[in-house]
Amino acid sequence: MSKPILLFIVLLIGLTSFAQQHNRNTFHVTGKVIDKDTHQALEFATIVLTPLNGDQITGGLTDTDGNFDIEAKAGNYKISVEFISFKSYAIDQKQIDGDLNLGTIILESSSQSLDEVQLVAEKTTVEIKLDKKIYNIGKDLTTAGGTVSDALNNIPSVSVDIDGAISLRGNENVRILINGKPSAMAGFSDSNILSQLPADAIERVEVITSPSARYGAEGTAGILNIILRQKNTLGFNGSFNFTIGNPDNVGLSASLNYRTEKVNFFSNLGWRYFDAPGKSFNDTNYFEQFINGDLIVPEFERIREDNKIQRLNRNYNSNFGIEYFINEKSSVTASIFYRYGEDADLSVNDSKRFNNNDLVEETERKENQNENDNNYQISLNYINKFNDKGHQLTADFQYENDSENQNTLINENFLIYNQANTGAIPREKVFSEEDQKEYLLQSDYVLPISKDARFEAGYRGNFKNSVTNYKLEQEDLGTGSFYINDTISNIFDYTENVNAVYSQYGNKFGHLSFLLGLRLENTQLKGIIDSKLTDAELQETFGFPIETRFEKNYLGLFPTVNIIYNLKGEDSDSEENLSLGYNRRINRPRGWFINPFPSRSSRTNVFQGNPNLEPAFADAYDLGYLRKWQKLTLSTSVYYQHETNSFERVWEYTGFQTSDGIDIIRTIPINLSTNERTGTEFSIMYNPKKWLRLNSSFNLFQFKTTGQFNGIDYGTKSTSWFARMSSKITLPNKIDWQTNAFYRGPRENSQTTTKGIFSLDMAFSKELLKEKATLSLNVRDLLNTRKRNSTTTTDIFEQKSEFQWRQRQINLSFIYRFNQQKKKQQRNRNFEDDGGDMEFDG
Repeated sequence: MSKPILLFIVLLIGLTSFAQQHNRNTFHVTGKVIDKDTHQALEFATIVLTPLNGDQITGGLTDTDGNFDIEAKAGNYKISVEFISFKSYAIDQKQIDGDLNLGTIILESSSQSLDEVQLVAEKTTVEIKLDKKIYNIGKDLTTAGGTVSDALNNIPSVSVDIDGAISLRGNENVRILINGKPSAMAGFSDSNILSQLPADAIERVEVITSPSARYGAEGTAGILNIILRQKNTLGFNGSFNFTIGNPDNVGLSASLNYRTEKVNFFSNLGWRYFDAPGKSFNDTNYFEQFINGDLIVPEFERIREDNKIQRLNRNYNSNFGIEYFINEKSSVTASIFYRYGEDADLSVNDSKRFNNNDLVEETERKENQNENDNNYQISLNYINKFNDKGHQLTADFQYENDSENQNTLINENFLIYNQANTGAIPREKVFSEEDQKEYLLQSDYVLPISKDARFEAGYRGNFKNSVTNYKLEQEDLGTGSFYINDTISNIFDYTENVNAVYSQYGNKFGHLSFLLGLRLENTQLKGIIDSKLTDAELQETFGFPIETRFEKNYLGLFPTVNIIYNLKGEDSDSEENLSLGYNRRINRPRGWFINPFPSRSSRTNVFQGNPNLEPAFADAYDLGYLRKWQKLTLSTSVYYQHETNSFERVWEYTGFQTSDGIDIIRTIPINLSTNERTGTEFSIMYNPKKWLRLNSSFNLFQFKTTGQFNGIDYGTKSTSWFARMSSKITLPNKIDWQTNAFYRGPRENSQTTTKGIFSLDMAFSKELLKEKATLSLNVRDLLNTRKRNSTTTTDIFEQKSEFQWRQRQINLSFIYRFNQQKKKQQRNRNFEDDGGDMEFDG
């Protein structure tokens, strides 16, 4: 075992104050460590005692007064003392044959280290690169104790709706990356996992609306690359975070880091328990209709549903890693991420049915759902920097595994009986097991050709497989026992393999920088549906032909062009530039969009996948402008996107009814012919005074959809917008006050019109314990107005609905930092972003 690993073990043991059996040959080594310049005590300085005879290393840490007391056996030792950004102190040989007091040890600041130290940003700043905008996350008080999703909702161009779905410029087909790669932390095509990771883990967010060829072509809206914090300072440092809130929200997290010149150990641990109560309301009026020349009169003219949801969630996540510096130019990093979650949800739906405005029937439906989720990811990274000019090779391997089990008991009872139907409703048990696996192989090579020119090439392979075993048991009302419903139960095996190669070339001529790239991707989609139904029965049940075994294979070329023109000279004290981007993207249908077997969340409204979905392709254009002054940053752009075979969800009549005569309506995704999106965005960051910071952004977009399905025209044209405003004021006694306001304007698609949504967040914070700790109080959705109100109209029904995923949340958060002093090293070896920033970005 190498010396650095032993040192790290010593520190971990020291933290827990190891209990040992003592004997008469054990002595105490004491002393105090102070700063030479300030004469202040240095807390958490590292003392290591290394026996010269090769026995076990021992050691410990200083306390808040800089004192240490370490037990050691008699013998000859080398004694070393280390602290962040200070020169090491060493005694090459010291005999310990009794209690030893080393006195006051004075550490001197390391000028080399201090030259590399910068203050952690107090404010969010923006940088423009050839293919992205980089938002360095500052101290956002409104997300203290919150999640990654909460933090993303404060980034210009990005919005997170009340369902947790993330959109970029109003488009939900956005690709989420963690540290430049697909990750279990972002979920298997499920951004909801981001609502369970702490917001303070984020260092910066890269908004990539015009991705270069180095990125995967997935995501017609673009890419959000979330870069997590990684401490790289020498020594042992970290932070602890405790949060408590109402509705129930209790969270504990820790970020620990230990680094020597050769090894960096890092870990993030978190536990959270929370309740996210929500509610929804639907008011549906059904129309008479002609089917095959016959007039069909609905059983009920109107149905009103009140649904209250209680979500109790308990989850644990951890990330452990080690980075070994082979030499000054190369390193190897290994890490493992693990997440375990337990959810217990209770949904109570009160359904009232009317004819001629008279209540004729009422039922209460209860769904008890329990879910366990085990998710882990193993990652290996190698980087070799051949020189300091950017010539480098990186290689990555990732393996992810996610196992999810759901058990749901559905029990519906009559509260008011319809005279024509007084029978009981069978209970249902739903069992769902989903196993997902994903492999990632990636290699990237960067070759600087000259000071201003660079060539890149690489390969990425993504190999995914998910198997969903769905079983529905229904009650036999005669016996009270349960039997398996073979027409619904099924096993769906879905595989997606993507192999890609790319190359790109960048150069700079005077004020002009460009990056040209081409990516080739081969996609293989395979699905196997194991069902008791025959192909003919499946078609009759679902209304369209279904292949129980299908395989699709397609090849795509994806060119990218990114250009920046610097309107100011390099010696200017301000920055001003124009940018132009073009890229071609793809949207592949995911497994749950393809699986034709309907969900059971409602007897009357079901979601059903479409195995006949084809991928959608989009061409996107972006023209941007940036101007920076000393206190003001202005960024604006106009964009256009043309998408073919775009996905759209439609509502239609299934032709089936429940046991008590209610028509069953399904939501199904389809390929419409085209989707055009045109928009403009504007953001401004203004800091007129040290005590005042203002940020605002505005995004206006119009989309036009054309296409038909089953003889119905779903074409539509709509304009929508969203805006946000944030202010941060420093009050007397150094109390920070932050307010965030967000408004999303009305929007509509072919069948649904949604009203505007307004929400307001507010927070206060105070630095404590000589700025080693922060106490924050925040309220998210202060006015409790974050609700979606919509109206859906088809030839079958008109439905007005209101949905609130989470009610107003109040959190109190306490963060304690040690050995950080609000500083960090700039070295960033492991988390090289996936975009390959051009040094000549203008």
